[in-house]
Amino acid sequence: MDRRDTLKAITGGAALSLAASKEVFAQAAAAAPQPAASGRARARSGGVPALKITDIKTFMTKVDGTNMINVKVYTSEPGLYGIGCGTHAERPTIVADTVDKYLKPFLIGRNADEIEKIWQQMWIAPYWRASVDANNAMAAIDGALWDIMGKRCGVPVYDLLGGKVRNGLRMLYDVQARSPQAMDDQIRKAMAGGYDHFRIYLAGGGQTPAAGAVERSAGGGSIGRTATGEQVFDIHGNDAEYIKRLCDAFEYIRKNISWDIEIGHDVHERPSPRGAIMLAKAVEQYRPFFVEDLFAPEDIEYYKIVRAQSSIGIAMGELFVNQNEWLPLVANRYIDIIRTHISAAGGLNMARKMAHTCEFFGVTTAWHGPQNVSPVGHAVNMHIDLSIYNFGICEGKGFTDAIKELFPGCPEEVKGIRYSNDKPGLGIDLDEKVAAKFAPDGKGSNRGAQDPDGAPKRP
Repeated sequence: MDRRDTLKAITGGAALSLAASKEVFAQAAAAAPQPAASGRARARSGGVPALKITDIKTFMTKVDGTNMINVKVYTSEPGLYGIGCGTHAERPTIVADTVDKYLKPFLIGRNADEIEKIWQQMWIAPYWRASVDANNAMAAIDGALWDIMGKRCGVPVYDLLGGKVRNGLRMLYDVQARSPQAMDDQIRKAMAGGYDHFRIYLAGGGQTPAAGAVERSAGGGSIGRTATGEQVFDIHGNDAEYIKRLCDAFEYIRKNISWDIEIGHDVHERPSPRGAIMLAKAVEQYRPFFVEDLFAPEDIEYYKIVRAQSSIGIAMGELFVNQNEWLPLVANRYIDIIRTHISAAGGLNMARKMAHTCEFFGVTTAWHGPQNVSPVGHAVNMHIDLSIYNFGICEGKGFTDAIKELFPGCPEEVKGIRYSNDKPGLGIDLDEKVAAKFAPDGKGSNRGAQDPDGAPKRP
């Protein structure tokens, strides 16, 4: 056999061997399970029926003096419903009416799994975007849909968002006292209880003054309320006095308690823009981890000036309802912490996008979470924070017995850390029988403030 015949024999045998191998691989591939293909086939053949929205109920309650608005979205699967929060304590009836009169008729019969599609349609439904009342209403529906999906899949919502990044959330501890010395005991007790992030309020010990009551405060905060409910602050438009009192409080904490804890303050837009810039420079020496709401939303251009002159941590966003308010601050790195009230901005679906955008610019989260956020809203905050990389700090207090009775499954706190119960969905419910005990009075409230001379101030 010459070389040509030998080459033909070798290549011919190789071709036969390759053909045989391909046949073996093809047979093995055909015999192997194909979960994606079988899943698609099941869906196309109707094996996973669409889950329809069959009813929506609105629940208005008033617990511990706070109005709360929650919804339950019921589905075509018996016993499967979701719960959401749309709490706008100042205007509860408007939110409830928006759900009942506009969103409910729009959504009955819709596919409950189409969360993004429904969110986008609710966003433009009022035509004028970013009404805080419409945002809260759609947030209640949105949270309930995420709750339904988690329950249907048998997993917590944080798993739908990518899974846990951390086991628990470090909590912020609020300190309210009439003088720096009065803060000492509160901070030391909280430190012993596991807290290391503190926000100080230059006001009385956390009690809301009665209407018509006025008393002098050494802290630079609210000293009473007018007969119509407006807060009265003992600062006569005097930025210098406000700045001095805040510096005195910070200096006392740093000299007498610790430099190893984090301290912050909620300015709440009280100084003039010029005064807020001076404040940011004056407190820098005390290394605040954040100073919150130096400016009103309409004055956010001033943050560019502050960033150029001070290295303090800057938190902003409690009053934001539209991405045009927060996106420029984030993209230009003018703030360090986003403080949005999630339901006021449109709910979980918007907040998760906001959080991921913030990650790219080094901005962390500290979602608005005081008493006027229902436990369902706190659960939404928690599931997002558990699943994102750029979590900052969690705002909120322990829940009262009345709240826990109304909302079974409230998040629990242990030594300054908030934990999820890891149940499917948001992990929280609303007991309708208990809700009847906390009937609302149908009233909201007006927010406002003035100085002792009667001049209007931001609340």
